[in-house]
Amino acid sequence: MAHRLFPVSAILSACVSLMATDPVPQPPSAPQKEHVNLWHGEKVSDPWFWLREKANPDVVAYLNAENAYTEAMTGDIQPFSEALYKEMLGRIKQTDLSVPVRRGAFYYYSRTEEGKQYPIQCRRKAGKGGAYDEKAAEQVLLDQNELAKGLAFLSLGPLSVSDDDRTLLYSSDATGFRQYQIFTKDLATGRTSGALAERVTSYTWAGDGRHLFFTTEDAVTKRSNQLWRLDLQGGKPELVFEEKDELYRIFTGRTKDRKYLLVESQSTDTWETRYLASGNPTGAFKILLPREKGHKYDLEHRNGTFYIRTNKGAKNFRLVTAPAATPDPKHWKAFLPHRPDVLLEGIEPFRDYLVVAEKREGLSRFRIQNLKTGTWKDVRFPESVYAAFPGGTPEYTSKAFRFVYQSMVTPQSVYDCDMASGKQTRLKETEVLGGYDKAQYVTERLWATARDGVKVPLSVVYKKGIKRDGTAPLFLYAYGSYGFGQSATFSIPRLSLLDRGMVYVIAHIRGGNELGEAWHDDGMLMKKVNTFTDFIDSADFLVKEKWTAKDRLVIEGGSAGGLLMGAVTNLRPDLFKAVHSAVPFVDVMNTMMDASLPLTVGEYLEWGNPNEKAAFDYMRAYSPYDNLKKGAYPAILVTTSFNDSQVMYWEPAKYVAKLRTLKTDANPLLLKIKMEPAGHGGASGRYDALKDKAFETAWMLKQVGITK
Repeated sequence: MAHRLFPVSAILSACVSLMATDPVPQPPSAPQKEHVNLWHGEKVSDPWFWLREKANPDVVAYLNAENAYTEAMTGDIQPFSEALYKEMLGRIKQTDLSVPVRRGAFYYYSRTEEGKQYPIQCRRKAGKGGAYDEKAAEQVLLDQNELAKGLAFLSLGPLSVSDDDRTLLYSSDATGFRQYQIFTKDLATGRTSGALAERVTSYTWAGDGRHLFFTTEDAVTKRSNQLWRLDLQGGKPELVFEEKDELYRIFTGRTKDRKYLLVESQSTDTWETRYLASGNPTGAFKILLPREKGHKYDLEHRNGTFYIRTNKGAKNFRLVTAPAATPDPKHWKAFLPHRPDVLLEGIEPFRDYLVVAEKREGLSRFRIQNLKTGTWKDVRFPESVYAAFPGGTPEYTSKAFRFVYQSMVTPQSVYDCDMASGKQTRLKETEVLGGYDKAQYVTERLWATARDGVKVPLSVVYKKGIKRDGTAPLFLYAYGSYGFGQSATFSIPRLSLLDRGMVYVIAHIRGGNELGEAWHDDGMLMKKVNTFTDFIDSADFLVKEKWTAKDRLVIEGGSAGGLLMGAVTNLRPDLFKAVHSAVPFVDVMNTMMDASLPLTVGEYLEWGNPNEKAAFDYMRAYSPYDNLKKGAYPAILVTTSFNDSQVMYWEPAKYVAKLRTLKTDANPLLLKIKMEPAGHGGASGRYDALKDKAFETAWMLKQVGITK
C-alpha cells in the first residue's frame, strides 16, 4: 500500500472545494487502507474497513464529502423537492386530534398543532356513565415539543399511567441510538423525576402504583438482558432476572386485565414467559413452561384462566387454556385448533368476549367470541385488499373492540365494533385535504409466480387511466425478513407518485409472514435467497405483464429491505432503473462475524451463524458488499444516519465507497447521511421526516423523467 502523504481530511476537503468550480462534480474517493480478515483460514481483504472508526476525523470528513457531493448532484431537483414537500404537507391536516380512548377514569388522546414537530399527549376526565366529555378540562401529560427544545432529535417510548391514575411513566431518547431513559411525572403537581434508569428497553407498572419493573440492554451489544424492580418510595433498582443466553432478549409487560406481570424471553425460534401477580410486586416470578428449542408461546389471562398461544404441534399457532394455578401442559385444554392456511397472530381477552387476530393470504381479519354463549362473529371489511390492526382498547370490561382499517386507497380509519351485535361505528377517517377522491384510484391483488412455482402476492395501487402497455413508471417496494409482513396501508405522500402516473406495488416476498410461519421459514437461514429471487421474479412478472418496463422500474427497501436492494441489484442490475436503499444491511459478513456489534449474536437464528462454514459460504454468496463487481449498475441513492444503532452507518458508507471503484456506468451513486442525531427511522420530527420523503420522492421520479 503506497504511503499517504496528506491526511484524508485534506484530500476530501480539496475534492469538495473543487465541486464549487467544476461544472461536473467529482465523487469523493475514500482512501483504501490495508486490512485483512482471517475467516475460516482464508485471508479476505477489506480496504474500506477503516470507515467504521466513528471517532476518526477522516471518517467524518469523508461522510461530509459524500453529503456535499449529493447536494451538488441533486441541486437541480431541489425546487421539485420543495414543491413536493408543499404538496404533501398541503394534504395533511396539521392541527388534528386522535380518537380519545378510555382507560379507567380518564380518556386519553394526542393532538397536533400546525407548525409543531411533535404531538401533545393529553387526557380528560370521563363524564357521566363513563362517556367522553369534550367540555371536561384538558390535562397535558407530555408536550414533546417542549421536551425537544434545543434538541435535534427526540423519540418517546410508550406512555404508561399507574393504576391509580396519579403517575405517568415514560421514556425518551435524544441520540437516535435507542438509548432510552425512563422518568416519572406526578400528574397532580406536574413534577418530573430525574432519569431513573439508562438504556431501558421496556417498562410496566405493578398494581400498587408504587413499584415498577423495567428491562435494560447491554451497553455494548444492545441486547435487552436484565429485569429490574424499583420501589418509588425511596428504593433503588433491584436486579430481578438476567438473561444469560446471548440468543435471547427480554421484555416486560402486563396481561390485558392487569392481573399479571409478564417477562418474555425470546429468540427467533424459541420463547419463554415468566409471570407474577401484579398485586404482589415483591414476589418471585414463575416460569410458565421452560424453554424448549423451537417452541414459541405467549399468554394472556382472564378470570383465573391463562390463554396460551402456542406453536407446539401447530406451525401457525393454536390456542389452549389452563388454570392459572396449574398451567402446565397436562392441564391444557384445546380452545382454537391449528389451521395450516391461517396464522393465529394474537388474542385480546375481555371480561365477556375474546377477540382473535388472524392472517390468511396476506390479509388480517378479526373474529369475536361471546364467552357466555360461545358464538362467533366475523369482523367483515368492504375491500378485497386492505390492512386492519387492533386499535387499542385498554378497558378490560369494554363491550366494544377498537380497530384501525385502511387500504391503499382508503385513508386510515378508526372503528369501534360492538362485540355483541358486530355493528361497526366509524369514529374517524384521516382527512386528506385538497379534495382527495378515492374513486379515482384502484387497488388490487396480483400473484406472481416464482421460479420454483410458488405464488407471491402483490398489492397494487394506481390512478385510473394508466396504460398497461409498458410505458407506466412503477415503484416496487418490499422487505422480506424477520417474519414481518408488509400491509397494504394508505400513504398521503404516495399520492404524489400516483397522481404523476406511477404505479405502486408491494411485493409480499418470502421472509415475511403474509402466508404464515412457513413463509418466514422459506426466506431465512439457508433459504434466504428465496427472498431475493421472489423479488426479481415479481419484477419480471410486472414487466412481462406490461405494468411497466425495465427502464421505468424503480425499487426501494430499508434495513433488511436494504439488504434486499443490494442483493437484487447485484443479481439483476439490468432489471431496475433506480434504487433507493435506506439504512441498508449490506456488509453482512463483517457484521455477522463480529459478535460485539449490536444485534449480531441474536441474529444467528435469522441469517445463520457464519462461524459455521456452511452458513458462512451461503451468506457470503449473497452479501451485497462482498459481491459487488465491475460493471454497470442502476442509479442508486443510499440514505442512512450516523447514529443508527440497528445498521451501523459504516455499512452503507463502505458499500458506496467500494461500488465507486467498480461501476462502469454514468448513473448517479449517492450517499445521503444524517450527521446530526437521527435514528434508524431517520428524523424524529414530522416536518423533518416529510422533507426527507419529498427529497427521496423527487429523486426517484427524476430517474424516470418526471421533474414536476
